[in-house]
Amino acid sequence: MDIFLQQIINGLVLGSIYALVALGYTMVYGILGLINFAHGDIVMVGALVALTVMSMLAGSGLPPAVILLAAIGAATLVCVAIGVTVERVAYRPLRRAPRLAPLITAIGVSILIQYSAALIWGKQYLSLPRVITPTEIGFGGAQFTDLQAYIFLLACAIMGGLLWFIKSSRVGRAMRATEQNPDIAGLMGVDTNRIIAFTFLLGSAIGAIAGVMVVLYYGLGHYFMGFMLGLKAFTAAVLGGIGNVAGAMLGGLLLGIIESLASGYIGDLTGGVLGSNYRDIFAFLVLIGVLVLRPGGLMGQQVSERA
Repeated sequence: MDIFLQQIINGLVLGSIYALVALGYTMVYGILGLINFAHGDIVMVGALVALTVMSMLAGSGLPPAVILLAAIGAATLVCVAIGVTVERVAYRPLRRAPRLAPLITAIGVSILIQYSAALIWGKQYLSLPRVITPTEIGFGGAQFTDLQAYIFLLACAIMGGLLWFIKSSRVGRAMRATEQNPDIAGLMGVDTNRIIAFTFLLGSAIGAIAGVMVVLYYGLGHYFMGFMLGLKAFTAAVLGGIGNVAGAMLGGLLLGIIESLASGYIGDLTGGVLGSNYRDIFAFLVLIGVLVLRPGGLMGQQVSERA
């Protein structure tokens, strides 16, 4: 029972990060019908910017909270700038093009961001400086740190705030109108270009915070880290129902729990052959299962193609 509770806690923390990254995929897909494969690499840039800022301020004598806020602020500004620029330069001209053109462009943008990051930060792994000292907490025989608790609570607060914003705010209503039919929304006075750009801005800002969480959780950063993180977040979005914001949150949490439970228990049963080093297998088994059994996801619905 202790092992089960431990894996659930680990899965919830990891799944909350997946959920935040998945929101960027699902919001863009809901409005444009585009899989933004560059989103994981935008998250990676946020993680590396945060690492750089924390490394620069580690010996400054500033309180850890101030250093962390500075890292989040810098990561958010850089990621928002990249996200909005990518939408304006790479995706907006192809908005009326056949579906294959923006998909290939998204893959190209992903590769461009990856290797630009490799030129700036190098190809070696970057370690998190000793800025925060986590405190161990025991609960029901399981162990977690206060840092893990803060990551989970902050992720839940962001997800709850985003749901409220989309359902209750004026901009959120404009986003939902654009998602349903951008042409009619434009006729009703909605500036669809501005709403789509804001969607990229919002997804990139949330992705930047998720990138900081990844760095704090693993203690490492790398120019290629966005690839696998992006694929898992995309899997979470598909699991919950891509295009559905609440579905992306549910899918991220479920994927984190499934991954932790599978890598823990199946790793024990196979003597470590399929342990944590092979945990990625389980994420993609979930993706295949969802696509075969329920292509619309847990909270998604089948919709007709736009004319």
